[in-house]
Amino acid sequence: MSIRGAGVAVPLDADMRVSLTRLLDDKSVQGLRCLAVAWRSMPAERDRPAVDDEQDLVFAGYCVFVDPPKPSAAQAIARLEAAGVRIKIISGDAAPVLRHIVESLDVPARGLLTGAEIAKLSDEALAAHAAKTDLFARVSPDQKTRIVRALQARGHTVGFIGDGINDAPAIKAADAGVSVDGASDVARAAADMILLEHDLEVVADGVAEGRRTYANIMKYIRMGTSSNFGNMLSMALASLFLPFLPLTPIQVLLNNLLYDVSETGIPFDNVNEREIARPHSWNMHELLRFSLIMGPLSSVFDIATFVVLLQGFGASAEVFRTGWFVESTVTQILVVFLIRTSLPAWVSWPNRVLVASSLATLGVALLLALSPLGSRLGFGALPWPILSIMAALGAGYLFMAEILKRIALPKWHSRARRYGRGLKAAG
Repeated sequence: MSIRGAGVAVPLDADMRVSLTRLLDDKSVQGLRCLAVAWRSMPAERDRPAVDDEQDLVFAGYCVFVDPPKPSAAQAIARLEAAGVRIKIISGDAAPVLRHIVESLDVPARGLLTGAEIAKLSDEALAAHAAKTDLFARVSPDQKTRIVRALQARGHTVGFIGDGINDAPAIKAADAGVSVDGASDVARAAADMILLEHDLEVVADGVAEGRRTYANIMKYIRMGTSSNFGNMLSMALASLFLPFLPLTPIQVLLNNLLYDVSETGIPFDNVNEREIARPHSWNMHELLRFSLIMGPLSSVFDIATFVVLLQGFGASAEVFRTGWFVESTVTQILVVFLIRTSLPAWVSWPNRVLVASSLATLGVALLLALSPLGSRLGFGALPWPILSIMAALGAGYLFMAEILKRIALPKWHSRARRYGRGLKAAG
């Protein structure tokens, strides 16, 4: 290879190679990307290049490119790290360029692996190194995919952001493949999600919103499973001893309808910061534990209601159904304010939408059961002594629910260590 000097091509000797390498390293340390440009004369009759043409070139110089990271990237990365999402930067750039980017963003990063080093590692060795390494330089497209699969092999959930054709295999292999609007067609086709804004803050916002949504979904699932379990248990026990149906079919349907309407405000509910500070994972054992604690608690107070109505007041079928409907509906609807959070109910306030949907539905339920309209639904008038005792039983249930929820709900402070392994691999 030759080099252009003083208008003529001269041989590229060892001293000149060292000088050019030093210049490349200096620019890389400054975070500048360098593209070497070389040329050679071609016969006029040649209409396309061949592999053999890539020799006897004349080095012309470097094209230097500036591609600074967005200032908002540092804040977004800090938010993701605080949320338990480990950032790993996988790049085809040289190691000095990558280190400059990390230093300019003031991102805490552990270790660095180059593509040449990765090529020497087996899949098992790469999995061990990738888990404790945050920077990967001069990697090829297939090595990006190897890194993603290595992290998955260690039990991590991996996301990968990329916009080039070379990123497509890794995007496809990741648990959450992300690309951006304006990326190559191949990268966008391989992605699960496409960011319309070229900003990592969108990813951080998405993580926070996803966890908030998951937390609210779990509120509804816990409410539904525990409530249905308790109601079925109470209904089965009552049917063994009563000479009439505990509730008529229309009353059962009304109870379920009102309960579901009252919970329509859950998607808008507030979520405690500590409950979204770390990644979540579906845990059937925790849900089963919650149902087995809170479901029977509901049945205990239902049975107490049965005893009071039958033994204490000798209630007729209509009065019995009305009393249990009132007690069951009140406790079902109001308990959401307690079990929506692992904190004391008076510390964590619900969203106004949830308050409105719950209290409005409760008002409608009491109106249907206790007003003259109730006679068409099979309800009867309740004397004040019965209403007072139903209110006392409801208050007792809510008091016990506040106590037992501390056992039934997940322990978020310990889950932070268990699930703090979620990763976001950015290419």
